[in-house]
Amino acid sequence: MTSTSTLDRPVRRESGGAAGAAEKTARRKALLHWIAVHSLGIAAALFFVLPFVFVFLTSLMSDQQALTRDLTPNTWHWDNYVRVFETPGFLDWWKNSLLYAGLGTALVVVSSVPVAYALAKFRFRGRHLSLLLVISMMMLPPQVIIIPMYLFWAKELDLSGTLWPLIVPMAFGDAFAIFLLRQFLLTIPNEYIEAARIDGCGELRTLLKVVLPMAKPGIAAVALFQFFYCWNDYFGPQIYTSENPAAHTLSYGLESFKGAHHTDWNLTMAATVLVMAPVILVFFFAQKAFVEGVTLTGVKG
Repeated sequence: MTSTSTLDRPVRRESGGAAGAAEKTARRKALLHWIAVHSLGIAAALFFVLPFVFVFLTSLMSDQQALTRDLTPNTWHWDNYVRVFETPGFLDWWKNSLLYAGLGTALVVVSSVPVAYALAKFRFRGRHLSLLLVISMMMLPPQVIIIPMYLFWAKELDLSGTLWPLIVPMAFGDAFAIFLLRQFLLTIPNEYIEAARIDGCGELRTLLKVVLPMAKPGIAAVALFQFFYCWNDYFGPQIYTSENPAAHTLSYGLESFKGAHHTDWNLTMAATVLVMAPVILVFFFAQKAFVEGVTLTGVKG
């Protein structure tokens, strides 16, 4: 019995090794098959990700190494971000951008939801004409009305050099936000609204207690679109705040930062990362609601 079991051991080891090799080969083939199937997606992902990686790695290089053939920093200079924050006015640009994007987003959502609810759920004469007017406003470029608007805010109200000419109009709604919310609210069954009315709820209470909880994905999508627009807006701050550096936003202030540090590409890249970081973080944490809201807006027309 002892001799037989001893003879069996090499055979078992050989079979175990063959099974392990076969498993490794199968895994390798499965990986190659996955790469082949998703090759276009991988190429597209690299196309979008690699510029961000380049900007981030350059922001951590020294002045001498930036924009050389080196792909990674020889020494990691995290103090570049400290130097950017120490630039006069940079913190003010941050505060202005947060004020513009945060307050502007809140005003657009608050003012657009009731209008979208009325266009989606109310039946009144002129409803289709009102929707047509909203859509026509989406087709009107802001550059067309910028001169009379600037004369109104600068000459009549004396608010040039501030962000208020950009923030205050958002309290009257946004055509794209109204249209997107209206499309989403069409997906909410009317039975819920009718049940709330039968229970004695008025239109305002129905909107607040029934419609808004069900419309969170659509509201999140509108809020993210508006936040991204305000955070990246360059045209508006250039028109209204160019004469007052204290009112610059990050998108407009970054241009003057590049002009002052046109040879310090590591600092320019560090400032660019700080401008992009909030947008990337907001989208990363809210992407589920954003995708769901954008997807559901196309269910009904």
